[in-house]
Amino acid sequence: MLKHRGFPGRLPGTDFQFVIRRGNAKGPTKLIARERYRDRSAVDRRADLVFLACLWDYFGEEPFERGNLDGGRLSWLFGREVIPATDEFDPESYEALLKIDVAKAQVSFPEAFET
Repeated sequence: MLKHRGFPGRLPGTDFQFVIRRGNAKGPTKLIARERYRDRSAVDRRADLVFLACLWDYFGEEPFERGNLDGGRLSWLFGREVIPATDEFDPESYEALLKIDVAKAQVSFPEAFET
């Protein structure tokens, strides 16, 4: 499992983690597109925004390996702002390649792209 050195570990002041320390013995958490309902708490929405901003700062438009990025946190963005980078995508692989769909991400989280 690739460890993304220098990537923030969590949303400061919360228990929302962005990376995992070690691989799961049962294998990686399967990436799924989680439904984001309008009544999600402000801190949940903030975690999505900050995580996407971190992805943008760290990877930009380039494809990236899932590695030690938290599968649960990725699933809140998966299928919308974060999409598979290859046709042979395995949602249960640490080596799976992902990329940011910049157009959708800028519509959903314009603050993530402000410098």
